[in-house]
Amino acid sequence: MNLLERELHYPLGDQLPAPGETIEVAPGVRWIRMRLPFALDHINLWLLRDRIDGREGWSVVDCCISRPEAQQQWEQIFETQLQGLPILRVIVTHMHPDHIGLAHWLCERWQAPLWISSTDYHVARVLSTAGDTLAGGEAAAAFFAAHGLADPEALATLRARTSYYANMVPSVPDRFVRMMDGDVLDIGGRAWRCIAGYGHAPEHIALYCEELNALLGGDMMLPRISTNVSVHAGEPEANPLRLFLTSLERYRELPEDALGLPAHGKPFHGIHTRVRQLQDHHRDRLAELLAACTQRPHTAAEALPILFKRALDLHQMTFAMGETIAHLHLLWFSGQLQRRLGEDGVYRFGV
Repeated sequence: MNLLERELHYPLGDQLPAPGETIEVAPGVRWIRMRLPFALDHINLWLLRDRIDGREGWSVVDCCISRPEAQQQWEQIFETQLQGLPILRVIVTHMHPDHIGLAHWLCERWQAPLWISSTDYHVARVLSTAGDTLAGGEAAAAFFAAHGLADPEALATLRARTSYYANMVPSVPDRFVRMMDGDVLDIGGRAWRCIAGYGHAPEHIALYCEELNALLGGDMMLPRISTNVSVHAGEPEANPLRLFLTSLERYRELPEDALGLPAHGKPFHGIHTRVRQLQDHHRDRLAELLAACTQRPHTAAEALPILFKRALDLHQMTFAMGETIAHLHLLWFSGQLQRRLGEDGVYRFGV
C-alpha cells in the first residue's frame, strides 16, 4: 500500500472474489473480478439485483474483454451466482475494451438490452467495424511521429496494429438504451443516478445510489492508479485533461463516506480524498512539464520520461504518449506554453 492509499479506507481489506465467484459488497450488489492480459491485470464487474417488467433477475455492470477465459468465468457465474435468475440488462460505463468487449455476447446470450451513453456506443461501433484509429494504423503512427516518436520499430508496429480494438471488441449490439447525465435508473427498486464524466472516455457514465450510498465509479474514480487521459489521432486537437479535472468536481457532491466501487482496485471509502489526490497528482505533473519546457522546447516523446519514469512496453507507451500530449495540451490551451510545428513536421512545446 503506497502513502496515498493509506489515506483511504478499504472496508474489505485484502479480500477479493475468487475466479467465477462473487462477494456481496452492499445489499443486492455483488463484486466480480476478472483477469486481464495487461499490466493492469484485472477488472471489477458488478451484479445488481434487479426487477424489470415484473421479471426478477440481475443487471450486469461492465463485461471484460472478449476472450475465452472471461466467457468461461461468466459461465461459472451464471451457474453458481445468479440464484437461478436471468441477466435482464447489460450496463456499460464506457467504450473501452475491458468494459464493453463481451457486451455483444452477454446481450445475445440472455436476450438482454445494452445500456450505455450514446457517444460511447457509436464510438465503439465505429472502432469495432471500421478499424482502430486510437491505438494503431497509419493515422496513429503518423500522429505519434508528429509528436516526436522516432523509433522505426515502434512506428512499424503501430502501423500494423489495425485491429487492436476489434480483437477485444469483435462486435457491438445493434441496439442500445441511452444513458445520460442526470438520468435515474430504477434497478431492483433502488434509484441509481447517472453521472457523466469526460476526458478518459467520450461520455463515461458512473452510477450513484443514495439509498446504498454507493458509487459505481467505472474508470473515473479509481483508488490506486490515475485514470489514463489521452489525446489520440482521432481527435488530435483535444484537451481531455481539462475535461477530466472538471469532471472530478462532480464527485465532491457525493457524501464523503460513500462506498467507491471502482473498475480497478478494491472497494474503498474516501472519495473526496481521492479527488484531491488526483488533482494534486496532475497539478504536480503539469508543474514538472512546465518547468522542463520553459528551459527548452520539448516534443511529447522527449517529455514522456518526465511523467513516466519506469520502462514501458509498446502497449504502455502508446497510453503514456497520449497522456503526455494531454498534459502538454492543457498547458498549451491555457496559454502557459506555445506549440510550434518544426520544419521536420514535429510539434514542440515551449515558451
